[in-house]
Amino acid sequence: MVDDDKSIRKATASLLRSSGFQIETFSSGEAFLDSPHLKDTRCLILDIRMPGMSGLELQHRLAAEGLRIPIVFVSAHGSEALRKETIQAGAIDLLSKPCSGEALLRAIRSALESAE
Repeated sequence: MVDDDKSIRKATASLLRSSGFQIETFSSGEAFLDSPHLKDTRCLILDIRMPGMSGLELQHRLAAEGLRIPIVFVSAHGSEALRKETIQAGAIDLLSKPCSGEALLRAIRSALESAE
């Protein structure tokens, strides 16, 4: 998960761990790109608006590098136009913050199934 909001990272990590998922969290796109977990990532939960590299920029960078990681975007600033843009670029979904744990888990399962 990449999100600049520490409380969102902590809450999401807790939810996913309690649901049986392994999760690593990062405060920026740059930190994720520098991670040794980059090539092992099966699903990426990604905020759109962050200081430095935005979620959209990270999505495009991963695609340019040939890394096809299923992405579930989350944003407090989402719109239908932005949702369409992210999905056309290969994302699984764009969820509005705050999203329910159930909606996030459903999107993650969909992302994992798409990668099989």
